[in-house]
Amino acid sequence: MTLNYPDISIQSIVGAEHWWIQDKKKTYSKGRLIFAFLPHVHQVPYTAIPIGREEATVHRTCKLRIEPFSAKNYQPSRPLQVAGMTLFPGEIWALYKAKRRPALIISEGWLDIEPGLRKGQPRKQTAPTLLVAPYYGAHGEGKRAGLKKEFLERIRRCEYPQLMSDLLPIPGGEESILRFDHIQPIGKHHDSVELTSFVLGHDAIEVIDEWITWITTGKFAKNGWIDQTRKEFLDGY
Repeated sequence: MTLNYPDISIQSIVGAEHWWIQDKKKTYSKGRLIFAFLPHVHQVPYTAIPIGREEATVHRTCKLRIEPFSAKNYQPSRPLQVAGMTLFPGEIWALYKAKRRPALIISEGWLDIEPGLRKGQPRKQTAPTLLVAPYYGAHGEGKRAGLKKEFLERIRRCEYPQLMSDLLPIPGGEESILRFDHIQPIGKHHDSVELTSFVLGHDAIEVIDEWITWITTGKFAKNGWIDQTRKEFLDGY
């Protein structure tokens, strides 16, 4: 699918026709565009602390106190017996807002663990996951503030290892920012992920691989896609 990318963008270097392609197989694959409910990344997390029951003899419901959580000042609270709210040592109930967002599969999770090696262990220890990076809208809409024009120009020129500008092949697909510093795991399960029929092409996958190296090492390949884009649009800007 060919989108109208800005002339100043890494997609114009790669070739817009090679960026998003349609793949109706809808399999879990690296470079697949998905939708998922992903948490907002807050500087200060919140926690829910059970403080009592509505009725002393009823264990199905309880009263909660919600407050900011500090890892430095964490003190275990006295457990309150409530069905479904059991905590083990070192655990808390964490609260956060989540939003349905487009995201990119960065890793499809690789090999499943053989059943014989998992026998007798909690499923959560080896349950398959995906690594995904979320997209955020670049322009203002409703109560959402957009990015400053000057900032967006710098992102398009590949100045920041944590940010990449892109257009998404979806209805109303405005310019979006892929956040490599928000890469996170989600469950590899149909209740966690909504697959689309769009996936990055071969050259676009190479860009993502270069970007992962860049954000994890601070370096990118000489004469690679990122290097070419920065030389063309960022040097002397």
